[in-house]
Amino acid sequence: MTTTPDLDELGAEKYLLLTTFRSTGERVPTPVWVGLDGDALVVTTGPNLGKVKRIRNNARIELTPCDVRGNPVAGAVVTEAQAQVFDDDASRSILNGIFEKKYGLQFKAIRAAARLRGRANDSVVLRITLDGGVRG
Repeated sequence: MTTTPDLDELGAEKYLLLTTFRSTGERVPTPVWVGLDGDALVVTTGPNLGKVKRIRNNARIELTPCDVRGNPVAGAVVTEAQAQVFDDDASRSILNGIFEKKYGLQFKAIRAAARLRGRANDSVVLRITLDGGVRG
């Protein structure tokens, strides 16, 4: 029997397929890095990307463990969740600490490149909670 992953299991994944929904109901999947922050997952993304607009219009999302290209992992379960967009320095600082610990030099290199382009704070944080609040 397959069970729905809990928050800790999802937070331990290297990549999750984050699926948002257009107003037509059409699914839009995107592979993302993910971190665990207490009772929620956190994701970073550009503030002007479509997924941010879709989440602001409809907080419902789906999460599925995947590879870097967004291909679901064999036997992966889709988990229903809700996302909120945060655009403040405190949220970015928390996410940066979580991602530096989890993704190390890869994340630090991406942030350094953003600083060089003058876009150090050009991101938002998606804070994700599971429907039903499942926590391991």
